[in-house]
Amino acid sequence: MSGTVPGTPAAAVRPEIAAAARVVVKVGSSSLTTLPGGLDEERLRALVDVLAAVRAAGRQVVLVSSGAIAAGLAPLGLTGRPRDLATAQAAASVGQLRLVQTYADAFARHGITVGQVLLTADDLTRRGHYRNARQTVERLLSLGVLPIVNENDTVATEEIRFGDNDRLAALVAHVAVADALLLLSDVDGVYDGDPRTGPAALIDTVRGRADLAAVTLGRASRNGVGTGGMATKVEAALIASGAGVPVVVTSTAAAPAALAGERVGTLFAVTGRRPSARQFWLRYASRPRGRLLLDAGAVRAVRERGASLLAAGITGVVGDFLADDPVELVGPDGGVVARGLVAYDARELPELLGRKTGELDPEYRREVVHRDEMVLLGRRAVH
Repeated sequence: MSGTVPGTPAAAVRPEIAAAARVVVKVGSSSLTTLPGGLDEERLRALVDVLAAVRAAGRQVVLVSSGAIAAGLAPLGLTGRPRDLATAQAAASVGQLRLVQTYADAFARHGITVGQVLLTADDLTRRGHYRNARQTVERLLSLGVLPIVNENDTVATEEIRFGDNDRLAALVAHVAVADALLLLSDVDGVYDGDPRTGPAALIDTVRGRADLAAVTLGRASRNGVGTGGMATKVEAALIASGAGVPVVVTSTAAAPAALAGERVGTLFAVTGRRPSARQFWLRYASRPRGRLLLDAGAVRAVRERGASLLAAGITGVVGDFLADDPVELVGPDGGVVARGLVAYDARELPELLGRKTGELDPEYRREVVHRDEMVLLGRRAVH
């Protein structure tokens, strides 16, 4: 779909959304479920009708759907989201079956086959798993299947306690090589204040993190069925838009208008080029296994000259990691300079530190972190 929406002025259309051929749509638990009733099949079918219309227009859709835990509450006789891990996993086990079957039945009415893709953070932090997820989603789309992605809450741990599907959706948008990302909830966009407590205006477009410097973003209460809040949506939107994918944050009710490119919700305009899969994985999805402490000269070489990291510029090693694991490169001031894939095990490095390449045995003369296996960052290390 491209061009303007009938009856809508050209200036009111977001062409980068209207023309997106492949869209990732994320919907939160609050849009699909209620307490104590659990899964709201009428609202789910309404969303499916919208996405089916998008498919009928020749566009591809990947759906990232929350709701497994919430959908399992009513069948288990629970009146609120579980606070203990075992009960949350049990609810997810029961609810995921009901959720995906309801989706399958609803999409089948439109002649659309769905495929379930369950992921944990570990699946995206391991490079091989990340690559496999990308290949699976791509193959499903090529076969005409609509992938439905969710966190695998039955085996997840940290994800259930602290996670949400907004960041997962941002990662999936890159995994799926999407042209746009739509983050849906029961809120119609990002406001410059809390509309529940006073006057607040909807922000039409965000062109970078600086646009939100004076905005206080709320988090959802964990007493309901969802775990996310506007802060998590904004962070996910900044990740995706910084990696070349435009994002709209809006309400589920406004999904048809948003997908048509109408000016609803808040648009996060693209602020960076789409990186390679490896560069994106290193920056946003990898989990550092340790840290390399650099001297000032090594920091300048890495940051200013784009050089590889050599043993001569390393002053210390923190952590227990293996060759090809991701590690953080930390400067003398404690700031994280970069993240990269280390060429040596942690136990090998102490004997190499501070030594020039020519002083090393031939098998140890390769770079500790090659520049092609590195992304520059800019934050302080967490100790």
